[in-house]
Amino acid sequence: MTTTRALRDLGEHPVWIRMEGIAKRYGRRPVLRDVDVCFRPGRVTALLGPNGAGKTTLLKMLLGLVRPDEGGVRVGDVPVSDDPAYRSEIGYMPQLPNFPPNLTGRELAAMLDDVRGFEGTPDGRLFAEFGLEGELDKPFRTLSGGNRQKLNAALALRYGAAVLVLDEPTAGLDPLAARVLKDRIREERDAGRTVVLTSHDLGQLEALADDVVFLLDGMVRFEGEVDDLLESTGEADLEGALAGLLRDEAEGLASSEGVA
Repeated sequence: MTTTRALRDLGEHPVWIRMEGIAKRYGRRPVLRDVDVCFRPGRVTALLGPNGAGKTTLLKMLLGLVRPDEGGVRVGDVPVSDDPAYRSEIGYMPQLPNFPPNLTGRELAAMLDDVRGFEGTPDGRLFAEFGLEGELDKPFRTLSGGNRQKLNAALALRYGAAVLVLDEPTAGLDPLAARVLKDRIREERDAGRTVVLTSHDLGQLEALADDVVFLLDGMVRFEGEVDDLLESTGEADLEGALAGLLRDEAEGLASSEGVA
């Protein structure tokens, strides 16, 4: 059975993402240190942390764009370092889409169909749900920021990928489009897909996320369900819980420096 087929059989082969013992340095600066995390199928996991915490590097490792100095990444049963074919089963929505500016939305979709070697009928529902039909024959460079983001989302979710990596997915969307996308993300989760997302809008995340991975200084400070995080911190919402984790970290550093 090929890698692609194995990842497509979501019912028989639910796709876990496992990152074990991950370390990464850029020069002398450690970016990730002994990171062990799992992203589970049928769950939406929010990857959170302040700027410089290591989130971008971790996502790039998942996409195969950065190699760890230590440790390994597995998507399903496939070590990322061994078989690049797993990438065909990742739907990636970057924060800022950087598509060829002169291609139309329709041409971009056809190009990605070809690049991915996709067999079957791609899912074009979001084109209709976002009201993009009248925009698909316009060059990408002429689209408004909101329509660029809608096209970005529609292309990422076009292929029924087993794994979805969504970076600030609702940024720049109007409330109606944001609701359409959030409903679609829930649908993908309920279909058994592994969804990893980042966002600075904690209210949006709280409405979507089942689990949280919180990075700080390149290390995992919390990994678990949103409800467990709220209970352990005694906070009523995600913003308060993360603030509590940061406060505890700062107090711990101050205490250790005082002892020293």
